[in-house]
Amino acid sequence: MKRNNLNKNRWISVAFFSIMLLAMLFTACDDEDLSNGPITISKVYLEDVDSSLPDREVTFARLGQLIRIEGSGFTGLRKVYINGFSSYFNPVYVSENSMLVSVSKNTPTVEAEADVRNTIRMTNDGNEATFSFEIRSAAPSITSISHTLPLAGETITVNGFGLVEVSKVVFPGNVEVTEGITSDVDGEFFTVVVPDGVSEEGGSLLIECSNGGAYSPACFNFKKGVILDFDGNGAHGFWGTATSMIMDEDLESASMGTGNVSQGTYVPHRPSRIASFDAATPRCSEVWTAGNNSDDWRGQLTPYIPATTPLADVALQFDIYVPEAWTETGYLKICLVNGFNGGEWSGACYNYVPWVVNGEVKDFQTTGWTTVSIPLNMIYDFSEDGFTFEDILAYREAANYKNFGFYFENTDFTLANITGNDSDSETEFTSAATSVSVYTDNWRIVSLETPTYSDFPEDEE
Repeated sequence: MKRNNLNKNRWISVAFFSIMLLAMLFTACDDEDLSNGPITISKVYLEDVDSSLPDREVTFARLGQLIRIEGSGFTGLRKVYINGFSSYFNPVYVSENSMLVSVSKNTPTVEAEADVRNTIRMTNDGNEATFSFEIRSAAPSITSISHTLPLAGETITVNGFGLVEVSKVVFPGNVEVTEGITSDVDGEFFTVVVPDGVSEEGGSLLIECSNGGAYSPACFNFKKGVILDFDGNGAHGFWGTATSMIMDEDLESASMGTGNVSQGTYVPHRPSRIASFDAATPRCSEVWTAGNNSDDWRGQLTPYIPATTPLADVALQFDIYVPEAWTETGYLKICLVNGFNGGEWSGACYNYVPWVVNGEVKDFQTTGWTTVSIPLNMIYDFSEDGFTFEDILAYREAANYKNFGFYFENTDFTLANITGNDSDSETEFTSAATSVSVYTDNWRIVSLETPTYSDFPEDEE
């Protein structure tokens, strides 16, 4: 029944749009003798057949959108300028009192000259009219946050597109910040100081900027998702006498990092007792949660992240600090359960190699702690479409050893191991001895679901 209603609404929208165009065509034919009279602009409508209101009066439009302008004196129209940009229009869709025009994606927005910014100007052979009307770029979006579990007073960088002139950031708990926001002129990022009082339930950031609003994924300050922080949340597990096993006494707590600093105790993936890792060596170090009879992902996480959530919308996040360049050798193996010998590029694990970027070696280094986010569908056994969080939960619950953990590995591999493309197998990364220092903290499972931001919130149910 719902599908039928959607189809019915679509046909109603299409029919409405078609009737409107026909009416404009007939009016245009009747007014062929009108050409150079005064022009007036009274209203602007957004044309969107997918909307519940396919012909909606608006006070702004975005690049690429189709608008209908109402007024008078449109017969004989020669030019339409939007933010000073000459915009193509089809004369077939022009009548004496109405016309259709698309806002070209080449239209300037914030870079438009001040005297033409947010204006529509129409001209014929003898007259013109200018109408104040806001033009926005494509809807802004947030793609990543430099640190999703920062301390109050620290500065974070929010990356994305269209983040121009950000004027407000609303943190979880409805904590608003309007001061001290610095925006990139190209809209690719902004910085903001984290306020006090952010909810420990976590959630999305909501931002407002000159292009409108946007939400981040719902992963900010989600402390309920912490599975191990080495400070009492979650349990650190270790056993045996292997040199690779990281024990409690290997953990560190000295304050480290600039900008975003360490938070209590954290794990060095090369403990100080190990001077360096040899080349061609798997499982150089290992650090685990306590596992059986301790880890309870279902009980801890599903009240906040439903088991039915698509796996692409659930992620492992951890904070990382690498004070000196990490390059050319070594990686972190993320182990969903305890059952790997080392060196695998398949199974219920994922290998994190931050110094390979677009197939090229690029030094990885941080000045402070920063957040890594790995969607759980990156785990090799769960990379196909269709998996949900339930599949991860069930896999862990069926394992003999339910410890979750990290290896530091220092083995040879090829680019094909990363990309999955056989054609990349000739690009080899040969391991070498390394004394790189890599630290992690605050292991957590978070939701990446992003609320939908509407330019017209009154339409939201």
